[in-house]
Amino acid sequence: MGTRPRLALLLDGAFVTGQLKTTNKSLPTAEQIESLCRDLIRHDALEQYDLYRIFFYDAEPYEGESERPISKEEVILSALHADAVKLRRTLELTPNFTIRRGETSFRGWTLKRTVIRKFARGLTPEITAESFSPDLIQKGVDMRIGLDIAALALKRLVQAVLLVTGDSDMAPAMRFARREGLRVYLHTMGFKGIRPILKAHADVVIQ
Repeated sequence: MGTRPRLALLLDGAFVTGQLKTTNKSLPTAEQIESLCRDLIRHDALEQYDLYRIFFYDAEPYEGESERPISKEEVILSALHADAVKLRRTLELTPNFTIRRGETSFRGWTLKRTVIRKFARGLTPEITAESFSPDLIQKGVDMRIGLDIAALALKRLVQAVLLVTGDSDMAPAMRFARREGLRVYLHTMGFKGIRPILKAHADVVIQ
């Protein structure tokens, strides 16, 4: 009796939590992310695979302080993301999950989108300290996803990968995986802004 092929599930953490937060209006819990993974693995298109491992990619919070505009209040930036840190710590202890961590850079303060949208509508909102949010950007997450996909392909650890992302920067890694003989699945979580190049390098797109 032959061994069933194996599948690795790779979650772009910022994308997954962002999409779930849009739906649920709050940061998802570890249980909700685990439930999402179970549903994906049970999808009809993936029934022939056994799970190898779930990779969750996210960035550690920026460690530092900054003065908030107008109020001049000193803000400990890492404290703004305490719930996200707790989420990663919980997932790290969940069976079959492994966490890959990038870094976060702080680029200053920027007006919140809600304020910018008011300006776009021709309004003149009052600008207060609460009108600003820290401009934080993740670094190294895409690279870690790409490296893991390459390692899975070259070491023949799995026969398929399911990537949950909306980031078109993943297209080269997906193309490489297919060239190495892996079956590549993409789950978009219903995101409408997926660029065609991302779908083009997937064998199957799961909506």
